[in-house]
Order: sequence, then structure tokens, then C-alpha cells
Amino acid sequence: MRLYNTYTNTIEEFKPIKDNIVTIYYCGPTVYNYIHIGNARPIIFFDTLKKYFEHKGYKVIMASNFTDINEKILNQSKIEGISEMEVAEKYIKAYMDDVRFLNADDSFIKPRVTETIQEIIDFIKELVNAGSAYESDGDVYYRVSSLPEYGKLSNRKIDELIQGARVEVRDEKESGLDFALWKKFDEGITYSSPWSIGRPGWHTECCVMIHKLFHGMIDIHGGGADLIFPHHENEIAQNESVYHNRIANYWVHNARVNFGKEKMSKSIGNVIWVKDLKCDPRAYRLLLLKSSYRNIVSYTDELQNSANQEFDKINTAFQKLFLYLDVNNLFDENISTEESKSFMKRFDDANEDDMNTPNGITVINDIIKEINLELRASKNNERLVSLYNILKEMLYIYGLDSHLERMDNDTRNIYNSWLEARKNKDFNLADELRNKLIDLGIKL
Repeated sequence: MRLYNTYTNTIEEFKPIKDNIVTIYYCGPTVYNYIHIGNARPIIFFDTLKKYFEHKGYKVIMASNFTDINEKILNQSKIEGISEMEVAEKYIKAYMDDVRFLNADDSFIKPRVTETIQEIIDFIKELVNAGSAYESDGDVYYRVSSLPEYGKLSNRKIDELIQGARVEVRDEKESGLDFALWKKFDEGITYSSPWSIGRPGWHTECCVMIHKLFHGMIDIHGGGADLIFPHHENEIAQNESVYHNRIANYWVHNARVNFGKEKMSKSIGNVIWVKDLKCDPRAYRLLLLKSSYRNIVSYTDELQNSANQEFDKINTAFQKLFLYLDVNNLFDENISTEESKSFMKRFDDANEDDMNTPNGITVINDIIKEINLELRASKNNERLVSLYNILKEMLYIYGLDSHLERMDNDTRNIYNSWLEARKNKDFNLADELRNKLIDLGIKL
């Protein structure tokens, strides 16, 4: 398995810290609004990555956080006329509804900032004691100059950042690059600390939650590429100062989704909420998977319509194959052929090459062609079962799977009677039976 490591700017062979275990953490949302289809990209990518590792036999422990205390949440509470915690709970629920809507596994660990406050305060104390942070009028700032290697992740140098950074300079800060760890605050939810009544800074949250959950370095840390600087850079700086490591061996970032040629932004309003997607959400997953996760995707209706049509072909073929195997009671997970092994090798080779999902989709489409030909031709049952077994696995990994249930005996009898009526050209009976099958949810 090879992955692009943002920290080294190279594609590297993946080697887990512990044999057969992969630990992953990616930055989750600040829960003050619904998520748009650009925010969905890390959900889809890391869900796919997790499922692929599991396909290869790893145990995967994955976490993604909720920032559930933030000025944006406070502002939204004023707009909606409800408390900050009610805002947070509302949009956490909405987020998890979207995760499931996108056909992603929802069993990852979900730490919250409000459940980690004491650990954050203790961590900031360590930074202050180490001379890496300082208090100023109730606020606490990280001293960027204390870490000569600051900028390693984003490939920037401190001198260049000082000269060219557009950073708000305040009298209470030693440098415009220094960032807040604790902020004095007198409105909404606040907490007592040695420095003031206030709230933690955003950049401190994730590194503390990672240490609380995993007690040391993890294999993969990531999120959207927009987090590389300053958020992830600042996480690394704090972790280096206290734990003397860069948090993760591999930093993995997905590119953004544009709205046409423009950057998608909630503040601008050029967004499509995930909850408002008009297409099958699996077709949106397909749209993203047809591009490398490191390439920007420019979303258009035309691009989505093309993905819709491609997904329909994949889904229809899979359902037809499932129906054929179900009616004839042919399911057998142990059946494989040299052909199916060859297809699976191509699929694995694609994903092990830095999650090259476009090539993985090509393999799926090649299998679909063979299934359609076989269903129209000789119906070699062993071949069809073997192709079904690998296709089912591939579609699950990519989140394109259909949750199909086998017929009961009564439904199967109706189906066989329908086939018999068609064969005998008893069209009235065939239509009657067909309608019964459709009412039972059988797609013909």
C-alpha cells in the first residue's frame, strides 16, 4: 500500500505502527450549520480508505471529532434563538444523518471538544511550562519562534511567513504568527482556567483529543487540504513541543470540491447541502471517486448527470445479477475463478497505488460489462457467482453497494410463476404477477 504523505511531499509505502492495526483521525466539522457536498469529500474519502484497509485484513480504529464550542456556534444560537448546546446537538445529528445518507460507516469514534476541556487546559499548561506558550492579558498564545522547524508540513519557512503572512497583529502577541491556545471570553459557554474564564483555541483541540484517544502517534492524520496551513501545521507545532513527535506518520489530505469554477463556500452561499442532493448519494460518491482524491473536483450538473447514468448502469447490473442468483439459490461466497482473482488483483493494485479510485472504477465497469454479457448469453453460474462475490466487495469498499434482501419462498414462487406466464405468453397473468412483485419491492 502506498500513500501520498503531505509531510514529506512523496508517495510512500504504508507501514503501520502496530502490526495489523491502522489508526486514523481526520478533522470533523464545527457544528453550526449543515454540511455541503464539499464538506462531504473527507467523509467519503476516509470511509473508503478505512474500508479498503479492512478489506486487506487490518483492524482499523478511526476517529473524527466534533468542534461543539466555537464563536460560530454562539452566533448561530443567537440567530436561531436556542442555546449553543442545542445548536451543536442539532447539527451533530444532521451531520450523522448525512454520513449515513452518503452510505458511509457511522461507527467511527466521535470525540467532542466539550468533553475534553480539562485535558486541553492541562496540555496548555505543559506548553507554557516548556516555554512554548505565553499568557497575555488572560489569553494564551503559542510561541511559533520556539519551534525552528515550524512550517514543515506546509513547506513554509518562518522568515517567509513573517514577511508575507496576512496575519492580524495584536499588541498582546509577541509575533503576528503566534496563535491562540486559550481565549478570554465572557459570553456563552465558558470555562475556568489558570489564565482566565474563557474557551480553548481551535488549533489545540485535535492534538489533545488524539493523545487522549490513542496515547501516542497515530498512523494517519488528515482532512481537507485547506487545513494543511495553519490548522494542521499548528497541531504539529504543539505536539512537537510537548510530545516531541509530529502526531502521525502519514498526513493525508483530500482536495476541495468547487462549485463550477468557484471555490464552494458557506459564506458566499454557492453551496449544495448534502441533505438537498437530488441524486442518489451513491452517484455523488461515484462522481468523487472518479477523480483522484488529491485533485480538485469542479462540480456541475452535467458532471453529476454523467455520474448518475454510470451509477445506474452499475446498480442495475448488480441488482439483476443478485436477482438471478437469488431466484436460483446460487449464492456461495467460496466460489472464485482465475478471472475473478485477476479482476480483484487489478482493483487492489489500483487502490494500493495511493487510492487510485478512478482505476478502481474502471475495473468495476469492466466487471459490469462481463456480467451483462453473461446474463444475456449462456449464464455460466460459476462465473456469475464468482463475479458477484468480488463485485459485492468492491462496491462495499467504494460505498456504491445496494442493501438487497433475498426473497422469501412466497415471493420466489410468484417470481417463478411470472417467468412461466411470460414463457407461455399469458400476458394478463404476467402483468398481474409483475405488479405484485413490484409492490413487494422486487426491481425487474
